[in-house]
Amino acid sequence: MLSGRQVLLIEDNDRLAELYETHLSDENAVVHRTSNGTTGLALANQLQPSVILLDIQLPDIDGFEVLRRLKRAGNLSPIVVITSHGSVNWAVEAMRLGAYDFLVKPFDSQRLLVTVKNAIEHHELAELVQSVTRPITDGFHEFVGNSSPMQTVYRTIVAAAASKASVFVTGESGTGKELCAHAIHAESPRRKEPFIPLNCGAIPRELMEAEIFGHRKGAFTGAITDRAGAADLANGGTLFLDEIGEMDMDLQTKLLRFIQTGTYTRIGESVERQGNVRFVCATNREPLQAIQQGHLREDLFYRLNVIPIRMPPLRDRVEDIEPISMRFLNHFSEEEGKRFTRFDDAALRRMQDYHWPGNVRELQNIVRNVVVLNEGEVVTGPMIAAALNTCLPQSIPGPNGAARTGLVQDNDAPAARDRAIRPLYQVERDAIEAAIDRCGGNIPQAAVALGVAPSTLYRKIQSWKDVS
Repeated sequence: MLSGRQVLLIEDNDRLAELYETHLSDENAVVHRTSNGTTGLALANQLQPSVILLDIQLPDIDGFEVLRRLKRAGNLSPIVVITSHGSVNWAVEAMRLGAYDFLVKPFDSQRLLVTVKNAIEHHELAELVQSVTRPITDGFHEFVGNSSPMQTVYRTIVAAAASKASVFVTGESGTGKELCAHAIHAESPRRKEPFIPLNCGAIPRELMEAEIFGHRKGAFTGAITDRAGAADLANGGTLFLDEIGEMDMDLQTKLLRFIQTGTYTRIGESVERQGNVRFVCATNREPLQAIQQGHLREDLFYRLNVIPIRMPPLRDRVEDIEPISMRFLNHFSEEEGKRFTRFDDAALRRMQDYHWPGNVRELQNIVRNVVVLNEGEVVTGPMIAAALNTCLPQSIPGPNGAARTGLVQDNDAPAARDRAIRPLYQVERDAIEAAIDRCGGNIPQAAVALGVAPSTLYRKIQSWKDVS
């Protein structure tokens, strides 16, 4: 992929510059080197390289200023920042100024080459997306909404689908990350092959390896027969790994090897199998924070994050609330045998003014609540208000004035000191079950109310089943 590509390297450490140039030249890239920002700016404007590698600490002007000047000059080349300071703040600032990615010294040749290739592929995809200007107005697979943020998502899906490159989908809970993965598969040449989804947070960690790679009979207690894993089932198709940050770190290492080599081994076997799988992964965590907190391997993320797609929250596409609500209203009215056909203006205003921390999934739950508990042909403002007040978490002030959510407290309950002390696990289980009950059985919405990831609740519920 790097053969004949022009790479501009702006690095003042000659020894490191020579090392990077060697790694890139081994891939037949054409490398142009300079040790200062002033010359780098001139070369960038002259060459319009496929990618720019930019050190932050330069002898004349720092890398941040180079970034600013490149953007002001209309530079289109993707920029990868290099720094010896492992500060996430520096990385965030660089990306805010327009960098595609960053590398923290020291890094090996593999990390350098993967990052450079990803930057080039992502830039070319972005150019393709920009070239597709026709808006999608008749719906797109299972999505509803024609807002500008969703148009960008649709065009990226169409452009990415034809590629074999891995896709990394991010976004808050309830924004439609699995719908995005389905759409990528349906648009791709693999559409007639299997689409296999796995929620890494909903499966107990000790079973996750067998779910992905399969196992032989007798490999462990409970393995009473040979079993194919997702890697077998998705062969030729797409494997969607949701909540990838919940996967055990040791298993992330094995997954990385599968991605790199295309080979894997079932538990209890010694024979390597070949797998032709297109990976789509998703998380509702911020990837940089997940890496910093030790939940996500950095090298795995950069293998998977070839084509990033960020799903917009519902509050950023308010114009889509009405058509989405109507889709749910028609569906649930038919399902429940009700006569509802529309929302009045007050109902629409209430929905459009609400923050929707649970996004589309939360909106779905509210519409269902209204349909089940009310009668008539028109959904009114008071019906929506009642559903929001009784079913949803109450917004309360958080740190620094930020809003957070939590269940409404019963101020008439007896004082804690008058109650018998109960084991912590019982209190936790009661709180979780109460939250799920108040949210109409909607576990992701209950997770929003409790301030935890949905996968946490799924794991706890599974653990209760295992001991019951």
